[in-house]
Amino acid sequence: MMPNLDLLRRYQAIADLSGRMLAEARANRWDAVFALGEQYHDAVEALRELDISTLEDREARKDLLTQILNDDADIRRLATPELERLSGLLGNVKRQHRVLRTYSGTLA
Repeated sequence: MMPNLDLLRRYQAIADLSGRMLAEARANRWDAVFALGEQYHDAVEALRELDISTLEDREARKDLLTQILNDDADIRRLATPELERLSGLLGNVKRQHRVLRTYSGTLA
């Protein structure tokens, strides 16, 4: 296989993963987003090991990178409300824990 074809296939695989992650985020399936995110991370790390210094297929890589970055921005936008909800839940748990610790300390 020609190196530049292998490179484009790897970029395409990353773009496909980011698209699947976005679809799962839109469906509020955050466990699936996380699982796909691990595959995404592995694919990006594998890409870093390749020599991408050639200018061949630069336009195709640019298009794929644009798609990947757009998907990433949309995933982050969709994840923000969920992260805020989880942060609120953690804050409530911490407050409840402090109250229980305070009252259990005075009862002992």
